[in-house]
This record gives sequence, structure tokens and C-alpha cells, in this order.
Amino acid sequence: MGWFLLGCAIVLELSGTVSMKLSNGFARLTPSILMFVFYGGSFTMLNYALHYLQISVAYAVWSGIGIVLITFAGLSIFGEKLQPASYLWIGVIVIGVIGLNISSKGH
Repeated sequence: MGWFLLGCAIVLELSGTVSMKLSNGFARLTPSILMFVFYGGSFTMLNYALHYLQISVAYAVWSGIGIVLITFAGLSIFGEKLQPASYLWIGVIVIGVIGLNISSKGH
């Protein structure tokens, strides 16, 4: 149940961040409102997930996967470009999240 809630939190965080970009610095009302709704939902789901998961693991997964997903959203939705080295550092984030999960399995 904790991983499902965490997954919901990640999807809502991604939606909130995309809405933030679409709000154009609060110039557009609907994406601005949606940003607060999605972030509120994300933090709520993260809070419930913490009932089942360790905070260190849950937060690292939430933020790490969120970083990776929003990077891909920036590339695909907004046409942003990354330097080749950026892909390496995103890989480091993914490896770190995987490593944290592996090392916490015994607890």
C-alpha cells in the first residue's frame, strides 16, 4: 500500500510541476490553480505513504523519480534540451535511488 501511495504522490508531483511551467509565472489562472491542487495531493499521498515506508527511502524515491520524470517531461512536452553530461547525472540519481532501496530492504 505504501508503494502505491508513493506512486500516486509522484504522479501528482509531476502534474504539479508541469502545471507550474504551464502557469507562466501565475499569468494563467487554470494551470496556477491546478499546480496547488496537484502539489497538495502529492504531499497528502506522500504523508500517507510515510505510514508504511521509511521517510529516507520514501522521500528519496519521491524526489529522485520526480526529477527524472520532470526531466523527460521537459524534453518531450516543452522541447527543452539537455547537455550530454546531464544524462550522466540523471543516471547517478537513478542509481542512488536504487541503491537506497536495496540497502534498506533489511529494515
